[in-house]
Amino acid sequence: MKLNGKRTAYAVLFLFAMMLALPGAALAQEEGAGGAASTLHYFGAAIGGGIAVIGAGLGISRLTAAAVESIARQPQAARDIVQAFQLPLFLLEGVAVIALGVCFVVIFMT
Repeated sequence: MKLNGKRTAYAVLFLFAMMLALPGAALAQEEGAGGAASTLHYFGAAIGGGIAVIGAGLGISRLTAAAVESIARQPQAARDIVQAFQLPLFLLEGVAVIALGVCFVVIFMT
């Protein structure tokens, strides 16, 4: 069986998801017992914060690349393109900051 890039990426993504999901079930303990189950929220907050920041970074980079390409094609419309570019950029940055704030709340308030 020949693996192409897309199928390989899906296989790696599936294995990564299993590596994240299975230790939680294997290390599950009763409440108040201490140990690994009482510290899994730190791991979850770290992974969630990382995914949020990576997703926002990818979104910002694609948005910026599209805006720069548009300005390169039509330099006379640069002002309009930049104005239309700013609101989604700020919203993406806000999503990343809010996600990190939620992760810090999970870490420090539990």
